[in-house]
Amino acid sequence: MTSEPHDPTPADRRARLVLHHASEPGDALLCRLVARFGAPTVASAILAGNAADLLPPHDEESAADRAALISRAHTLQTRCYRADPDADLAVGEKTGARYVIPADDQWPEALDDLGDAVPLGMWFLGTADLVAASKRGVAIVGARIATGYGMHVAGEIAAGLADRGWAVISGAARGIDGAAHRGALAARGVTVAALACGIDLVYPAGHEALIGAIASDGLVLSELPPGTAVSRFRFLDRNRVIAALGLGTVVVEAAARSGSLVTARLADGLGRPVLAVPGPVTSEASEGTHQLIRDGALLVTRAAEVVEHLGDLGADLAEPTKTARASRRRPRDSLDPIAARALDALPIAGRGTLDTVEVALAAGLEPRAVHAALGRLAAAGWVDRDEKGWCARPLH
Repeated sequence: MTSEPHDPTPADRRARLVLHHASEPGDALLCRLVARFGAPTVASAILAGNAADLLPPHDEESAADRAALISRAHTLQTRCYRADPDADLAVGEKTGARYVIPADDQWPEALDDLGDAVPLGMWFLGTADLVAASKRGVAIVGARIATGYGMHVAGEIAAGLADRGWAVISGAARGIDGAAHRGALAARGVTVAALACGIDLVYPAGHEALIGAIASDGLVLSELPPGTAVSRFRFLDRNRVIAALGLGTVVVEAAARSGSLVTARLADGLGRPVLAVPGPVTSEASEGTHQLIRDGALLVTRAAEVVEHLGDLGADLAEPTKTARASRRRPRDSLDPIAARALDALPIAGRGTLDTVEVALAAGLEPRAVHAALGRLAAAGWVDRDEKGWCARPLH
């Protein structure tokens, strides 16, 4: 008889649940250790207090990591001792959330681009397919204290993206984030909210209904253990996930020192395009977006332009706006230069006439060339002639 091959996934999953408690998200040292030795080995070594022994004592490349493990040994060990994977899973089950790790099919490859800052695992609440969403998704971020203009634009862009089958990814915060999620939901699209707290908590207060709607029709995710409260640095850690999941990041409204600019820098560092919506030049709420545009961010004003920049080359071109369509080509654009100058020199019907020589003098052209141009203009219906001379028709 041959036994079934051992499935390492359950042990890996439990070890990652423990390691989530050891440090904050994006800990490069832990990520490197897990990538090299596996989560079970790392968790066991930390709990035993000998994690530094995993690395060769005389290896120059590992010297810095070994020194960091020695200095952090007590903190890592204490935090791991406090971990309770069963309790975390029980909270997840009660909440309806599931814990997903890189070995699972539900794990999006986009997160792997974070390298040494890749999450050890993520809590998912909802039914949306994050793998599919990350392949055709846009991160939309901006100010928490947003203007009516910014909220309107964020909602319109998100709804337009949803209409085109794109997912909208944001952080469920007040202001631009909330407007983006609501715009996508209103268009019956997929939206993903990355939290800076445990999956069983709601932040900010007052967004219970919004986060519930996202969980119902989209996906809410967090890499923090259940019960973990928000803090300033956790928002910054969360931003890297938002930047990684989107094919690009759109900053709708951001002040000069906005956290949204951090997300934009993270996206740029990952090789993701950064797009920014311009605001009024007098608005402090748009100082950050204007700086992004000066620094090379792509200027966008509507969903079609976002899709044009991030979609398939040649297949997702933006339709011109009504104003652009109206101004793209006017009837006068078909006139040759001489005919156009002759027409400009003529008075409108009812305001007098000029003979051919007078038109030539007014236009600074040769009479012979003007005579031929006036003939072309008359045949095309641009000008009229009577016994006194030429005049332009007012219809044009």
